[in-house]
Amino acid sequence: MKLFVVAAFLAVVAAVPSSYKPEYKAPSYPAPSYPAPKYPTLSYPAPAYPASAYPAPAYPAPAYPTPSYNKDNKYADITVTSQSDERNLDGSSQWSYAQSDYTTREESQVQKKMQGVTYDSYGKESYGEVLGNTNKGSSYWISPEGQKFTLTWVADEAGFQPKGDHLPVAPVHVYELPVAPVHIPFNGKGYKIY
Repeated sequence: MKLFVVAAFLAVVAAVPSSYKPEYKAPSYPAPSYPAPKYPTLSYPAPAYPASAYPAPAYPAPAYPTPSYNKDNKYADITVTSQSDERNLDGSSQWSYAQSDYTTREESQVQKKMQGVTYDSYGKESYGEVLGNTNKGSSYWISPEGQKFTLTWVADEAGFQPKGDHLPVAPVHVYELPVAPVHIPFNGKGYKIY
């Protein structure tokens, strides 16, 4: 039987011409063309509001003067001659500027651990170590009268501490302050004053 299958196969192969190559060509169709859609134009009527019992008041337009830039401004020619600003990843920073009228300012800030009040997520207050900013700086300027001012300051856990020759100074007491009388109990009945 095997011999018969082999013989049948060889007969079929011999019957097929050697130049026979089945070739399939896909059909080609023209691209479809559709007309552009025509949508209806929508129009809405203007809303009709009922007449108001209170007509809108007629206010006159405010008469603001046209801004005028005073060419006689004595500060118009002051310019910034130098400026710096440095911010660091550790929270510290420093900046400064100088102007053409000799006004200067410089300031630096550092984060520091200090004792302070903290609050937890429930609002409970506790006293402990917190991060705070300490600040120091100086400023110099000349008044319109020609007086020169220099101000230096430090702001830390002790508060803001400005220093300058133009700042008022608290008076110093050179006399002894009076002392309030001392109340001593006398036999448990009232008081005796010394």
